[in-house]
Amino acid sequence: MSAFSGTAGAGSLILEFATLSRLTGDDRFEKAAHKAFFALWNRKSEIGLVEVSGIGAGVDSFFEYALKWYILSGEHEFLDVWNDSYAAIMRYARASDGFWYRRVNMFTGDAAYYTVDSLSAFWPGLQVLAGDVEDWQLWKRHSGLPEVWDMNYKMATSTQFPLRPEFIESTWYLYRATRDPLYLDIGERIFYDILLRAKVPCGLASIRDLRDNSQEDRMESFVLSETLKYLYLLFDEANPLHTDDSNYVFTTEGHLLLLDSQHMKPMSAVVRQLRRMESHQCPAYYAPYFGDAGLPGLMVGIPSRRDADYAAQLVGSALSDRDEKYWHASGLCVVPEVDLFSYDFILSASGEAVEEDLSPSLKKIAPVADGFVINSVSGIRARIVSRLDGNGYDVSKLGPHTVHSGQLVYLNDTALVSPRATERTDGDKPRHPDVQIHFFFDFLDPSLQMQLAPETAMEMSVTAHTALFGGSPFTTPSEREHPRRFGHGEGVALARDSTNPYGCAPYKYEYPNEALLVYRGQCTFLEKMQNAHKAGASGIVVMSDKDYAINPSVSDEELMTIGGTLDDVVMVVLRRSDALKVSALLDVVESQGVGQVMLAVDSEDRVAEPWVVDADQQNAKRNAVGTNRVLYLNSHPLLNTRMLV
Repeated sequence: MSAFSGTAGAGSLILEFATLSRLTGDDRFEKAAHKAFFALWNRKSEIGLVEVSGIGAGVDSFFEYALKWYILSGEHEFLDVWNDSYAAIMRYARASDGFWYRRVNMFTGDAAYYTVDSLSAFWPGLQVLAGDVEDWQLWKRHSGLPEVWDMNYKMATSTQFPLRPEFIESTWYLYRATRDPLYLDIGERIFYDILLRAKVPCGLASIRDLRDNSQEDRMESFVLSETLKYLYLLFDEANPLHTDDSNYVFTTEGHLLLLDSQHMKPMSAVVRQLRRMESHQCPAYYAPYFGDAGLPGLMVGIPSRRDADYAAQLVGSALSDRDEKYWHASGLCVVPEVDLFSYDFILSASGEAVEEDLSPSLKKIAPVADGFVINSVSGIRARIVSRLDGNGYDVSKLGPHTVHSGQLVYLNDTALVSPRATERTDGDKPRHPDVQIHFFFDFLDPSLQMQLAPETAMEMSVTAHTALFGGSPFTTPSEREHPRRFGHGEGVALARDSTNPYGCAPYKYEYPNEALLVYRGQCTFLEKMQNAHKAGASGIVVMSDKDYAINPSVSDEELMTIGGTLDDVVMVVLRRSDALKVSALLDVVESQGVGQVMLAVDSEDRVAEPWVVDADQQNAKRNAVGTNRVLYLNSHPLLNTRMLV
């Protein structure tokens, strides 16, 4: 090895050297590789980036081997490196459209170079579902993958193609994960392009220049060990590797490695205690689906994704004859925009800025059998990371503590649901996060009830989840300046506007004292409430697309920007399963014209539960059936949290 080596060179010793130690019983090789790997990782910047900050040449194998050595050996510290480095790359190197990964400054995260090299094509294979479309568009344009591509000028700046395997490897992984025939089409195109451009009498020649197809009298070793191997595996459906659920991995040179149980190190008692209840599951893949909520839709393939045309435009790809018939002169291509992959917050129950607690005591954060209990959130730094299934976020760090996959964070701070002590008056009661709502038919003519099918449900009670802003469904006229209209007395009518299903636009009609039913999404909860307030509605019922509790919240700054008050408008959120039932009630009314759907709030008086400090009581609350309300932070559901208050 030379005196100078990049991050990938020094960081990619662990797989082969550690395997050598396990098989020979000589631990010198594993110790040296382990030392080299963590010497690099321990020099990462404060934002979690290593020296060469990108996903291409110079750093690619460092990420690859962190994940693969964990798969092969079960060493959890390498999984932690993978999780932390992946979050940093997705946070800083990924462009705002989610398609490009730039080289960035390791200390600031600012873009340093706007080029992508061919080795970056390995990344989709590790992600196995993100960043896949753009590499295919590059191949179609050049009938090969250029060594370096400039994102700004949409052109190749280095047009060699030594038949590298990374793109083909990722295509194989992606096909095994999705079974989308697109990847077989890609493989077929790769096969014929290689035959047409690289085949010579004694092998496959490297391409010196993709523009004129000039060749080099050279065939790299990886062509046989990787390029052709992954291409063969892509089409070999009966290969036993495809049904092998063992811990095998391919090295960066395409060699197969496997360790049996006798060569695995047992987990120490300390590590077992720290990582108890940890579990790892890959989300299932679902093909793109087009259709309105609750209605039959169309399952399509990856080429029909809404961002497929955008990917083609990114690399300057011309429209094919087959694609042109689907385009319209007045059409538009929406630029994708992805949320940040990870966030850091200093928690505060009131929403105001507080000083970070650098060393929170056990009274604030206490470890429990399946995670952590937070008794006071004030000042705790929390890192939240996007879930791979895209359904929300998980808390991954709490101050100095790492929250591992499968562990839960229990919130036991009553300040999260109670008014601040300085603002509390005798008439105020803490807002409970749940409310029972009764939905029922109000027939304009009792005889119309006979028109309904016998199996039609004419009433139901569901648990809704209250917003932490706006009006409270529990207040009474004697307790507040603004009397409650939402669900009072005999109830209020439930309405929906088919022209404004998400409630994100101003309503064309007035809905005095009625409750409006809207879908979640397209805009903020605050915007939905504003529009309902302007239409005269008493409240808004949000139908969630998820089956977990959501308690929407906003910051004081956001409330100040709208001016006025929203205290006379109530917002509640229904879980998806309950939302479908309520929507079905309205379907019956609208299709048969038999009356209207009403809602009434359960008048039972509720108060927030006190802090729980007894360990047995904490365990009982955590194990209670239905204790699955999650914390909602700045519009992000934190799915590995549970509210105990």
